[in-house]
Amino acid sequence: MSAEPFQVRAAEADIDDVRARLRRTRWPEAETVGDWSQGVPLGYAEELCRSWAEDYDFGFAERLNVFPQFRQEIDGLGIHFVHLRSPEPDAFPLVITHGWPGSVLEFLDLLGPLADPRAHGGDPADAFHVVAPSLPGYGWSAKPGETGWGVRKIATAWDQLMVSLGYDRYGAQGGDWGSAVSGALGEVARERVAGVHVNMAAAPAGDFEDETAEEREGARAAAEFRRTGRGYSGQQGTRPQTLGYGLTDSPAGQAAWIAEKFWAWTDNNGHPEDAVTRQQLLDAISAYWFTASATSSARLYWESYRSFGDLVTAPSGISVYPRDIVRPSRRQAELKYTDLRWFERLPRGGHFAAMEQPASLVEQIRGFFRLVR
Repeated sequence: MSAEPFQVRAAEADIDDVRARLRRTRWPEAETVGDWSQGVPLGYAEELCRSWAEDYDFGFAERLNVFPQFRQEIDGLGIHFVHLRSPEPDAFPLVITHGWPGSVLEFLDLLGPLADPRAHGGDPADAFHVVAPSLPGYGWSAKPGETGWGVRKIATAWDQLMVSLGYDRYGAQGGDWGSAVSGALGEVARERVAGVHVNMAAAPAGDFEDETAEEREGARAAAEFRRTGRGYSGQQGTRPQTLGYGLTDSPAGQAAWIAEKFWAWTDNNGHPEDAVTRQQLLDAISAYWFTASATSSARLYWESYRSFGDLVTAPSGISVYPRDIVRPSRRQAELKYTDLRWFERLPRGGHFAAMEQPASLVEQIRGFFRLVR
């Protein structure tokens, strides 16, 4: 296998097209409540889309192209990845995996500090050679044309990628789908994966008679997610093709579909832009629009939603952010992560920790891998 250099591009014709579509949006009537409980409020949706068409710099490609990128065929599918080698000779290889509705763009503030801690006020002994692939059907990786590209197959592909890059021992890190892929990597490549760190640890509730305050809070959050937050996954996990027609044709629809999750899953004070900048949010949305990947990304839910329950036996570390979707206690986490060596609860942050709290996540990754590298 050989990797070909790759750069992201946003064609002017495509930029003109999305601007024209946004200006022609056929808006629904406003919500009948004074909050986000029925979904993204009309006023914010209109303002976000106006900003996307009129103010946004469409510079997501340039922001990503600062880093070396490649595309390589693995098992018949073109996989896009960032490969940032550290200047430190003893750096440890690390593959980091995003989720939905994320992309490798969410790692922009992690890549430099992870690869070159000396240049960012850190200890050079913590340096990593960082590989950040785009999931199949996401971003700039190819879209599977047949079934089977679930979490375990992706993990196997990541192992092939790391070996092809010359890394015979490495670590894995991720959140959301990245947590499932990283956990699976520890199973399919036991002899090579030194450890797995995740910042979203789906774990069973357990049956504890002496339930703690944090477990009660976690149970309340899980119940609220089941009540009001699972509609997206139900649709993506059962009829992703049907959903894709609307999201692929309407940039306003795609923007609202993603913006709602940044409201629901970030550590904010009622507005998604309390936690991330508008540019970051529009970068995230643009990654899906310009690659037309609403359908292909959603299909991973159809393939693998139940894989979040799989056991992880590799040496593991977990960082729990207080506004993430799931927030297990240590003993709950140990029901799934059977060799748990690092567990910390952080004071701030949510599901998109790499964007919301990049310095914190960098320190968590460094801390865990000091134990296993």
